[in-house]
Order: sequence, then structure tokens, then C-alpha cells
Amino acid sequence: MQKPHLVPALKRALGTETPPTARTVVVLGVGSELRSDDAAGLRVAASLAAEALPGVRTIEAGPAPENCTAEIRRLHPSHLIIVDCAHMGKAPGTLEVFTPSEIAGVSFGTHGLPLSVLAEYLHAEVGCSVAILGIQPSNVEFGEVVSPLVEGAVAEAVQLLREFFAPGSFFA
Repeated sequence: MQKPHLVPALKRALGTETPPTARTVVVLGVGSELRSDDAAGLRVAASLAAEALPGVRTIEAGPAPENCTAEIRRLHPSHLIIVDCAHMGKAPGTLEVFTPSEIAGVSFGTHGLPLSVLAEYLHAEVGCSVAILGIQPSNVEFGEVVSPLVEGAVAEAVQLLREFFAPGSFFA
């Protein structure tokens, strides 16, 4: 069940209005398929890629999203949404939206470079608005099985983004 606060939070994180010259929107899925629930961001990106939403490009960055900066710069998006597993101290499967400045107390995934650094770099380099969609994991131990609660959160995140990018929505 989608939480009604997520759409306004995503709009707030990205800015309240779409620029008249909106460019591509990039959804960057971050995580490791070998660390159980840490694959959540990758699964969201893969699901959205399969839908081929107009104006939306997805990138499955794996555990090193900094390796995708050249592709993001080439796409020159107006908005970037980073989706990653986030240790927020909440119930597994919880979704939360953050701006780069709000993620200081949140631990994201199993990668080395803090997402705040990546987000700030891309904002400065490309000029895009950045939002982070975090999914609280249950388990990030080695393994390839995503827990049912996080799998449900992946489906919820995909639905949220599908609606967010639908005609007549924030980006239409």
C-alpha cells in the first residue's frame, strides 16, 4: 500500500515545479545483488526500465554508483532520483524520500562513496535536482534472496515512480 506522504516528499525533494525546459529524468538504482535486500534499488531500476517510460532513463549502477557519473553527465538530466537500500532505523520495507542534505544520519547500502557526495557532485556538474528514495532493509548479509517486506517495498517504489511520471502528473 503506497504511503500518501511519498509523492509530496518526492516533489519537495526535486523542487515544486518542473522546469519549462525539463530534460531527461534519470532513476539510478544502487545496490548489490549479492547482499540480499541491498538489491532493492537495482530491482526498482530494472522494473522501470522494462516499462520504458517516456523521458525516464534508468541506470542499474550496482554497488559503485560513482562509476555511472559519465553516463549521467552525458544524459544531462533535469532530475535524478537515486534508489538505494537505507538503514534508517525503521521497519523493514519502509520507504522514505530524502534530499542530499537530509541524508547525513542515514546509512545507505554497502557501497563506499557516500550518496551525499555523489548527489552534490552531480548537482554541481549537471545542474539537476536530486532526490534519494531509501528502502529500509531487513537483511544485507551475503545472499541473493530479497526479503518479502523489501520485495513489497520495491513494488511500492515502482508504483510510486510510475504514477509520478504518468501523463498529467508532476512531470507531464
